[in-house]
Parts: sequence; structure tokens; C-alpha cells
Amino acid sequence: MARDALSEYRSKRDFRRTSEPSGGEPPAGDGWSFVVHEHDAQSLHYDFRLELDGVLKSWAVPKGPSLDPSDKRLAVRVEDHPLEYGGFEGAIPQGEYGGGTVLLWDRGTWQPKEGGVEEARRDLGEGRLHFDLDGDKLHGGWHLVQMHGKAGDGGKNWLLIKDDDDSAKSGGEAITKARPESVASGRDLGEIAEDPQRTWEEG
Repeated sequence: MARDALSEYRSKRDFRRTSEPSGGEPPAGDGWSFVVHEHDAQSLHYDFRLELDGVLKSWAVPKGPSLDPSDKRLAVRVEDHPLEYGGFEGAIPQGEYGGGTVLLWDRGTWQPKEGGVEEARRDLGEGRLHFDLDGDKLHGGWHLVQMHGKAGDGGKNWLLIKDDDDSAKSGGEAITKARPESVASGRDLGEIAEDPQRTWEEG
């Protein structure tokens, strides 16, 4: 299943020119990792990724996640990514797909509010996923809700919404501004851009 899920990801990348991970065999068992990348490509956005079925299900969130339950953040579904992608921080060379600076903004584990893999797979397919996050920055309950009609843009447009629970915070400074640092290196986006240390291009 994971190999089929990565066909779009692979079709957008020339692995003769880039050393991005092409994705190996999915691991045994079910993992529940999540990551959020801050990605300064053609426009600055955040990539929200949940591990399911041996890949990272991914959404591009232009404004990033919000702890305010009244904020309904647009989340555009993009191609599934390999699990190896979850540990990346550095730079994708300009001219390659998604060229720009990438910061590992958050990481941890997630769980569906009810049930396990089968229920999560079903709910995602039905366009409504209710789940908990346990990360360095993001916690508590969240919703991903697929938009319909013209605003749904063919099923790609979703909303990322925070539960109104103990980890919610209304008003005040946005979590993306209050906590801009990488959970992997402690650096900010500008520092990574100046010294990316790692690129996905063969030398």
C-alpha cells in the first residue's frame, strides 16, 4: 500500500538529481508519528504530516496550526511522503520540486480519538478525522475536516481545527510566532537558510 501511495511523490522528483528519500518498505506494525515542517518555498507555509499505512499523509497549511479553536486553518492535501522524510531539516536546492529551506517545527505522536488504524483510515476517507497530538509544541485534540463544494477544490482543501480543550489558547501570540525554533536543532528558519548543513542534491 505504501509503495502505491508514494507514486505521486516519486513522479514529481528526479532521483538522479536529488537525494530525497524515495521511500523504502513500510515498517512492520503501525506507527503513529507526526511531524510539522516549516517550509520556505515559493511561499512560506507549514507541512502537517500524520503517519498512516506506512507513509506520511500530508497537508500544506499556509498559516500554520493555531491553538485557537475559532481559527479554521486551510490545509491543502498534498501527496503522501515517505516516513524517512519526517527527520529532514535543511535545504532543497532551488530548481528542484519544493526548493527552499525546511525547518522541523514539531514532532511527536498522534492517535485517533476512537479506534485504531482501520477507523483512522475510514475517517480519513470520509473526510473527517478527530485525533490527539502529543508533540513538543502541539498537544490535545484536533480535527481535519474536508471541505466540499467549490471551496473543496476537488477534495484537496481541508480545515485544521484545534479542539476547545485544556491545551487550547484563544487570542494572544500565535504558536508559530511564539515558538519559531526547530525541535531538532534549536535554530530558526533564517539560521538554517544561512547554513543548511544538508541538502537533497547529489554533490
